[in-house]
Amino acid sequence: MEQLSPMDASFLYFETANAPMHIGSVAIYDQATVDGGVLAFKEILKNYESRLHLARSFRQRIIRVPLSLDHPYWLEDPDFDIEYHVRHIALPKPGDWRQLCIQVARLHARPMDTTRPLWEFTVIEGLDNVEGLPKGSFAIVSKVHHAAIDGVSGAEMTAAVHDVEPDAVPAPPEKPWLPERVPTAVELLSRTSVNNVRQPFKLAQVVAASVPALARLGIGLSAGKLKRVGAVPRTRFNGKVSPHRVFDGRSFKLSDIRAIKNAVEGATVNDAVIAIVGGALNKYLSSKNELPKDSLIAMAPISVRSKDQQKSAGNQVSAMSVAVRSDIADPLERLVAVFESTTNSKEMTNAIGASTLTDYSQFIPSTVAGLAARLYTNLGLANRITPIFNTVITNIPGPQIPLYMTGARLVTQFGLGPILDGMGIIHPVFSYCGEITISFTSCREMIPDPAFYAECIQESFDEMLAATKGQHVKTGAGARAGIARAAVPAEVAAAEAARIKAKLGDKPAKKQASAKRATPKKAAAKKAKPAEAASLADAETAPRIEAAE
Repeated sequence: MEQLSPMDASFLYFETANAPMHIGSVAIYDQATVDGGVLAFKEILKNYESRLHLARSFRQRIIRVPLSLDHPYWLEDPDFDIEYHVRHIALPKPGDWRQLCIQVARLHARPMDTTRPLWEFTVIEGLDNVEGLPKGSFAIVSKVHHAAIDGVSGAEMTAAVHDVEPDAVPAPPEKPWLPERVPTAVELLSRTSVNNVRQPFKLAQVVAASVPALARLGIGLSAGKLKRVGAVPRTRFNGKVSPHRVFDGRSFKLSDIRAIKNAVEGATVNDAVIAIVGGALNKYLSSKNELPKDSLIAMAPISVRSKDQQKSAGNQVSAMSVAVRSDIADPLERLVAVFESTTNSKEMTNAIGASTLTDYSQFIPSTVAGLAARLYTNLGLANRITPIFNTVITNIPGPQIPLYMTGARLVTQFGLGPILDGMGIIHPVFSYCGEITISFTSCREMIPDPAFYAECIQESFDEMLAATKGQHVKTGAGARAGIARAAVPAEVAAAEAARIKAKLGDKPAKKQASAKRATPKKAAAKKAKPAEAASLADAETAPRIEAAE
C-alpha cells in the first residue's frame, strides 16, 4: 500500500460539491479502420479489460485515514468492476457538435465516486452531423481524478489503451494481478504516528533549501532583472462557481501555430497559444463591456519531474504566472508582449526553483486543508478577495503519429479541466498528429454562450495568423521600436465589442449557427503531413499540464 503524495492528496481536500477536481478529454475516433467498419461496445470493454495491468491508476482506489489525521493511501481495489467505469450512450438525432458539447459538459460536471478507482470513460455514439468528422465517428469522454494523475503521468493511461497499429495486441501481464486487503483503522493510525514523527525533519530540509532560492529572487527583483507579473484584475471568471459546466473548442494546424510563433524571434508555440487565448478573452470581455484595463493573468503548470520520475504516477508540478496581454488588441503586438511576459516568468521560476513551493505542500495538514476549502466556498470568499489568477492555460504535448483504440483511429482530442471558486475558466491545449486543439471548460453562469466564446478563439487565431504572415520581430533591448504598447483605449474596446456583436449576433439562432462551425473542422479528419508531424517539445520547454490542463 502506497501513500498519496501531499500534492495528490490536496486535490481531494480542496474538492467541493460545486468544484469536482477531475481532468479529462474528448477523444474522437473513426471506425473506418476497424475490420468490417463497425466497432461494438463489447469489443471496447474487452480491449480495456485486457489492458488494466498497463496503468496503475486503473485498479487503485483510495483509503482514507480515520479523522483525516494523515494523507490517504492507494489500495489495489478488491471490488473492482470494469462495467462501472466504462459506460455507453448515444446522442439523439441530428447528433451535431453543439449536442456533443452539451453532453460532454454534463458528464464532466458530475463528481466522481471516490470510494472506487478514480476514472470513468463514456463512449458516445451518434456523431452523425459534425462537420469535418468521418461518417461513423464516435467519442470517448474520459474523466480521471486529479489526485491520480497529472498531464505527464496521464500519458501512461493514454498509452495503455492506444496502439500505433490498428491490429496491435497488448502484451500480457508479467504476473497476475492481486487485490489488497482493506487495512483496519488501527493499522492506518499506527502508520500515521510514524509519519508524524518524521515530519519536523523534512520541514527543516525544505526551509534550508528555500533560503538561497528566495535570496536569488530578491536580488533579481531589486536589480530590475526580474519584474512582477502585474496586478490580477477581477473578471466574471473570478467568482463562486456553480455546479454546471460548459465546454467547447477549436482545432488548428500545428504548422500554422509555428508560423505565428516564428514571427517573433525566440517565441515558442506556447507563446503563440497564450497570445491567441489572450485575444479571445479580449474579444469576449469586450463584447460584454467588461474588458479590464490590465491584462488578465494565466497560471501555466510546469512539470517538475526528474528524469527518473517520468513514468511515475500522481502529480509532480509547479506553476508560473503569465500575462496573456488581453489588454492589447493588435495581434502582433500582443504576441511580442506575451513572449516578454513568459520569458520573465520563466526567469523568476528558475530563480526560486520550480519545485520549492511544491515541497511545502506536504506540510499542510489534511484536516486544515479540507476545512479551508469548505470555508472558502461557504463564506463566498472568491467574491471578496483579490484573485490569484484569472485562468489556467495548460499545454499537453502529444504524439505526432496516428494512434488507434480497439482498431479505431484517433482523429482528434480536446481537453477538459477542473474549475473552482475564484478561477472559473481553464484552457487545456492538446497537440496530436500535426494539430493543436484549444478548448475550454467553464461555469455556465460565467459563460452562458460557449459557442460564442469558441468563435472568439477562432477569430483570434485568424487575426493572429494574418497579422504575423511575413513578419519577423527581433526581441531584446530596443527591438520593439515601432510596436505600440499602450493598453486598449475605452473607445477602441467599445468599437471592437460592436464589431463582434454585429458579426456574430446575440440571438440564439446565430449562436447555433456558429456552434455548427465550432467543430474539429478541416485538419481534424486529415492525416498529418510529415512536415507538420513534429512534437511541441522540440520547439520549446513547454509548461505541462498538472494533469491537463
